[in-house]
Amino acid sequence: MQKKLRRSVHDRSIAGVCVGIAEYFGISSFGIRLLFIFLPANLIIYLILVNTIPDSPPSL
Repeated sequence: MQKKLRRSVHDRSIAGVCVGIAEYFGISSFGIRLLFIFLPANLIIYLILVNTIPDSPPSL
């Protein structure tokens, strides 16, 4: 089954983008959050990702 990049529904700080990226690559969400803090254009990139990455389907 092919993995899909999706925003997290359960573990969100703001919009679930960092957790979705971390789950896709199989790494810690803390590292992705640190990466977004230290990137020069972090707000622009984050806003683009929030609007383009779909939510993951809710699970029971």
